[in-house]
Amino acid sequence: MPENVGFLAEGPRVALRHFTLDDGPEFTARARESRSLHRPWLFPPADVDAYAVYAGRLIEDPTKAGFLVCERDGGGIAGFININNIVHGGFLCGALGYGAFAHAAGRGLMTEALDLVVRYAFGELGLHRLEINVQPANAGSVALARACGFRLEGFSPAFIHIDGAWRDHERWAITAEMTKPR
Repeated sequence: MPENVGFLAEGPRVALRHFTLDDGPEFTARARESRSLHRPWLFPPADVDAYAVYAGRLIEDPTKAGFLVCERDGGGIAGFININNIVHGGFLCGALGYGAFAHAAGRGLMTEALDLVVRYAFGELGLHRLEINVQPANAGSVALARACGFRLEGFSPAFIHIDGAWRDHERWAITAEMTKPR
């Protein structure tokens, strides 16, 4: 973990922090190790130059908030969760994107982390609604949305352009009123 980087939220096994440019080597190594897990759903940057562009957008763009999911035991990066397309005013909404790295997949770390991001978004960021758009065959992503209390709101054919084609997506969402007090 880069020096002088504090956690934004902590759970029993994971903690969240913002992306830094110094995370490039670890993030991209984890992305390369996780290629078979991520395909065909997700294409995180696999080299340091691509990471710098990716992380730079998350760091600089006020319509985005990026979170690295770090294991509390050792601080290694287990995954990432980004809030994209943040809209303020009467909408107060953002669209989530996320990915676990292979070494952390199936251990419940992303469920814990997504719960932390939801609380952070509805608290610190002042949002009211979060959405997840997921390809229906991505069973892991659908299971994560369901486990964290998101509700299925609909189906959008040819919704997002991924890997050279327009892909169908299910729309999942959660609002501040749907979250349990902690």
